[in-house]
Amino acid sequence: MEENEAKAEPSALEDRCTIVVPCYNEALRLPSEKFVEFVHAAHDIDLLFVNDGSTDNTLEVLERLECVCGPSVSVLHKPVNGGKSEAVRDGMLRSIQTGRSRFVGFWDADLATPLAAISDLRQKLIEQPRLEMVFGSRVRLLGRHVHRRAIRHYLGRVFATVVSLMLRLPIYDTQCGAKIFRVTPALSQVLSDPFISRWVFDVEIIARFIVLHHRDPQALHDAIYEFPLEKWEDVAGSKVKPGDFLLAFADTFRIQRKYLR
Repeated sequence: MEENEAKAEPSALEDRCTIVVPCYNEALRLPSEKFVEFVHAAHDIDLLFVNDGSTDNTLEVLERLECVCGPSVSVLHKPVNGGKSEAVRDGMLRSIQTGRSRFVGFWDADLATPLAAISDLRQKLIEQPRLEMVFGSRVRLLGRHVHRRAIRHYLGRVFATVVSLMLRLPIYDTQCGAKIFRVTPALSQVLSDPFISRWVFDVEIIARFIVLHHRDPQALHDAIYEFPLEKWEDVAGSKVKPGDFLLAFADTFRIQRKYLR
């Protein structure tokens, strides 16, 4: 038994994953206990919390988590708020630079997508070496528990259709805050410059990958996998409001002009 466990250990280290969790004024709603439970159970997944210039005591909460969880949890403090897009980019670059993980990704702090889904998304990357990224997808199917407010669902479907046509990829859900990437030189290049979008950086990431593939969207067709989530729940206190979809559309057209013309 001990011999089998010893043989399994290098594989676990080889498939190590770091998840970036951007945080802005999350002190009152960060589900700290769930993060602690997850870290103690998942020995090959690290969490990097990015405090994005919070004006409440989010940094205190994150530093307590770091103390309780040990080396599997770290905190990157940004004293000035730069928006979710730059918090994610800075966190992912920091994760890549450590050389500790084979996979890096990001996850919404409210855990609308449960942490257990990290293993599901990562497993797809392990099983299919041609994949560069796996995205959580909020698809309402029988036997799954995906619950979104109606207004967000229908606005999201309109937005996703526009993005799919723009990217020329049959992508269903670009905006779910659960994504994992294989660490490659291409990913480092995609993240090297600040995003022009504050709202739909997920779309900008795909657009940058398309540029790297000689502006051929079909080259990404087999590099992206959308994973239908078992569970996703709207969490009270979301910072995304219906009016923000107008800003998202504006950002989308800026991305098209910069990368896809």
